[in-house]
Amino acid sequence: MITFLLLLGGLVLLGVGGEILVRGAVGAARAVGVSPLLSGLVLVGFGTSTPELVTSLTAAMREAPGIAVGNVVGSNIANILLILGVTGVIAPIMLKPSIIRRDMIALAVASAAGVVAVLAGFIDLWFGLVLVLLLVGYIVQAYLRERRQEAAEGAGEPRPKDWRGMGINVALTAAGIALTVGGARMLVSGAIDLAEGLGVSDTVIGLTVVAVGTSLPELVACVVAALRRHSDVALGNVIGSNIYNILGILGVTAMVYPIRVPPEIARLDIWVMAAATVALIAFMRTGGGLKRLESAAFLMAYVAYVGFLAMGGAA
Repeated sequence: MITFLLLLGGLVLLGVGGEILVRGAVGAARAVGVSPLLSGLVLVGFGTSTPELVTSLTAAMREAPGIAVGNVVGSNIANILLILGVTGVIAPIMLKPSIIRRDMIALAVASAAGVVAVLAGFIDLWFGLVLVLLLVGYIVQAYLRERRQEAAEGAGEPRPKDWRGMGINVALTAAGIALTVGGARMLVSGAIDLAEGLGVSDTVIGLTVVAVGTSLPELVACVVAALRRHSDVALGNVIGSNIYNILGILGVTAMVYPIRVPPEIARLDIWVMAAATVALIAFMRTGGGLKRLESAAFLMAYVAYVGFLAMGGAA
């Protein structure tokens, strides 16, 4: 019962804290006139990834590398197979390949970097720095490209700064950070206790319970987007989240506390992540999106993967 309460309480605090943090960060950016593009790329991108980041950092410092790395790899697998699977079944995801070519290339590069990092077996400060620099390069490139587009279309009037509003939103951001830190500690403690109680490795718990738990905000956002027939928003959310997970979360975690990768992740899970990424890119380039049948196949693949882990396939 205590383990269950820790898991549930940790997930609730992560969800609430992440929501408050994003609202505060975006509000602060708007208060001082920062462009919506920059706040979206940096503040919202990092803000929505805060639950995963704090969870992986906490797990690494508690010497639970299976949760730290499994959280990232498992979240990316769940984002594609589970979240896009559910989203595409509700409303097919159809986009012109040219619209998301840049982001698909970034996703492919990030995923390749994640494979190399996991196969290396040990992600140290320098490897983490390389991952973070790749993320910074992606953000800068995307920002400059959109700024050129804004300049071509004509910029609007600059917004007046609201310093009082900024102070309120900074306080919200700090509260959000505090809640996510507390939630991550509870979640990791509960996950470790659950692994010990069930007699399974913390890697399996990190790949499933923790990964899906920290991805719940993305799942809810994507389902809502699909119901409103904005499945392109769901696709962008997943692509951005996966890029941040590998380059940002894994990179920052390794810079703060070097990670020794559990060998079972290198044997199976990283390849599942790579295969899911390749399948997504292939469907988007050749078919122009995810139809219901392909989305259902993603869902069935995720059920099979989790079932394999539950039967001890990762051992």
